[in-house]
Amino acid sequence: MKQGLSLRVSQHLALTPQLQQSIRLLQLSTLELSQEVEQMLDENPFLEVPEDDAPREEFGPAQADTPNGDDDRDIDFAPNSVANSHDGVRAEDQNEAETALSGQDDAPGWDGDGTNEVRPDDSEWGGDAPARSGNLDDADAPDATELAGSQESLQSHLHRQALSLRLSELDCAALRFLIESLNDDGYLEDSLESLARGLAGADEEQVQELVQRFTVALALLQHLEPTGVGARNLGECLALQLRALRDARDGDASRMAVIAVALRICAQPMDLLARRDVRRLAPLCDAGEAEVRAAIALITRLEPKPGRRFAAVERNIVVPDVIVVNVAQGGQPRFRVQLNADVMPRLRVHDVYANALRAHKSGARDAASHAALQQRLQEARWFIKNIQQRFDTILRVSNAIVERQKSFFVHGELAMRPLVLREIADELGLHESTISRVTTAKYMATPYGTFELKYFFGSGLGTETGGNASSTAVRALIKQFVAAEDLSKPLSDNQLADMLKEQGIECARRTVAKYREALRIAPTNLRKAL
Repeated sequence: MKQGLSLRVSQHLALTPQLQQSIRLLQLSTLELSQEVEQMLDENPFLEVPEDDAPREEFGPAQADTPNGDDDRDIDFAPNSVANSHDGVRAEDQNEAETALSGQDDAPGWDGDGTNEVRPDDSEWGGDAPARSGNLDDADAPDATELAGSQESLQSHLHRQALSLRLSELDCAALRFLIESLNDDGYLEDSLESLARGLAGADEEQVQELVQRFTVALALLQHLEPTGVGARNLGECLALQLRALRDARDGDASRMAVIAVALRICAQPMDLLARRDVRRLAPLCDAGEAEVRAAIALITRLEPKPGRRFAAVERNIVVPDVIVVNVAQGGQPRFRVQLNADVMPRLRVHDVYANALRAHKSGARDAASHAALQQRLQEARWFIKNIQQRFDTILRVSNAIVERQKSFFVHGELAMRPLVLREIADELGLHESTISRVTTAKYMATPYGTFELKYFFGSGLGTETGGNASSTAVRALIKQFVAAEDLSKPLSDNQLADMLKEQGIECARRTVAKYREALRIAPTNLRKAL
């Protein structure tokens, strides 16, 4: 093999630490960004949260949430009303970042330009946002955790009822143990024997004694409120509620007959009840089909999860990143898109530390530490700029979405237009993956509710006129058809497809079924009223 030297010219773009941080901040949600800011405040001494509302200056990050267009971002749906000159520079940087190699082995270097002076763009970012109080002034005010835990749990409700029972110490302990073994729905998932073995181990005599204790305690538990608690399966839960209705004797003979049939249905496999298979249930329960339908109607009014109303439901509150306000004063609708000040972190470079670093003359002995502090200062500056760029990009994309989906903001989801990420990317001069990052876990408050930015994107279905209909609008139309259907004769997927065709929308039955399942609408046999 012959050895030799050769030259090869190639181009490649490396992601700088600044661009890496910009991309990472762009894809973070509001909560993740807040955590990132808190971490950076702990690590970088040159960053601080101002305690007072300092006046904004006319340069640097103060321009982040000011309009990039005219008239305070009033969107009158004119062409090219979103993009502007200084955003184009950021768009070019992000496009270069998207085409760069994903793997970067070099350590981040926040090398500055060699100056320590306080710059105009070192001013406060997010000055319109209120400062975090941290509940320091309101020490007695309950926090969200205390408010969430104020609701009485199922176990507490049952323990309070157990206090009124005159039981021996062992029976009371057994009842308390079973109550604590219930799941959130009020079911006893583990068998009595397995619970006994968990306490007694391999001692068979003690296991049998515990099983007897638990059997007595289970009978007591199943007589407590809510009715059906302590059941081992769905059939037993429904049967407990039916027996309570039967023991109440608040109906005539015909009602008692229906309850008797319903009890026999609960003894059968639950899949027959789920499918409402009247033909198979009638001979198994030794009843007529009319009686079985009446019994199923009675069962549907029971509670399959007795502990549902005691469950501590975690309420996830969505805070929008942008807010759309209708500013129309005449006949033509106009919308203004603005950033939500509550999600904008208030940051600025610590003036005292930056001035001290500038005034300090480094010698040969502390040159390394002085360079490290310079790097920290530059890192703080870039962090503020990248947060500004994040909110600028979100605002630009939101304006483009509002401009494209004008019909939605006027008429609702039935008027949604087909929209893909590529259209917004081409309009703003950004990469498609950048639009994907911006629209993920970012929310917009509209007159019709709060939606994720991805909600406004959807594929198109062909129409008879040659145009396209948004899949979001088609799903809304299917929901409307189902809401207006006759419950005695619910619409099938084929019928829904035919009704869409009458509206000029070509939609196959399989597509209708997919949209119906996405909307969590039950199939025809489960929607039928008996």
